[in-house]
Amino acid sequence: MEASRINGAYVVTPALHEDDRGVFLEWFRADRFREAVGHGLNLAQANCSVSRKGVLRGVHYAQVPPSQAKYVTCVSGAVLDVVVDIRVGSPTFGEWEAFRLDDESRRGLYVAEGLGHAFMALTDNATVVYLCSESYNPGREHGVHPLDPALGIAWPRDLEPVLSPKDAAAPTLEQARAEGMLPLYEDCLTYYDKLRESGH
Repeated sequence: MEASRINGAYVVTPALHEDDRGVFLEWFRADRFREAVGHGLNLAQANCSVSRKGVLRGVHYAQVPPSQAKYVTCVSGAVLDVVVDIRVGSPTFGEWEAFRLDDESRRGLYVAEGLGHAFMALTDNATVVYLCSESYNPGREHGVHPLDPALGIAWPRDLEPVLSPKDAAAPTLEQARAEGMLPLYEDCLTYYDKLRESGH
């Protein structure tokens, strides 16, 4: 696991063991996860989404605490996966980093509590699976508009974004900040420390 420049996000590049039968890989290792992040991943829910080319999901996040950390990989096709720092007070607030996740490199991405997450399907039937640290709680789930010009996420220009009505109606980052909807960086750091201290 390699730390992203955004605190709380990690890129996972597994070793691929290939032969004439196919490929084998370890897409999640609890010991390596704990070594990199400093605590374990509480597995509360596992999700799978299948998207046609151009579908854009996010930017999603949940209130802290407990929020919802995600460990994401693409098992079929390809996506452009983006982590967005929406934590008010963070040194990288408003910044984002993008990673191609696909069924060739088999890379994954860990997105800590309080960070925003989004992805765009680069292929038809792009299949993303992710492990979640908390169960889905609609009352605590929020979003930021993925096409917010102020964020300036560099989505592929050759694809027309397909958004859900909910994502299309999401506020900009500035609107969400002004409404007090965004997590605070200090609250996130405190929560990360509690996870490390608890040994989970």
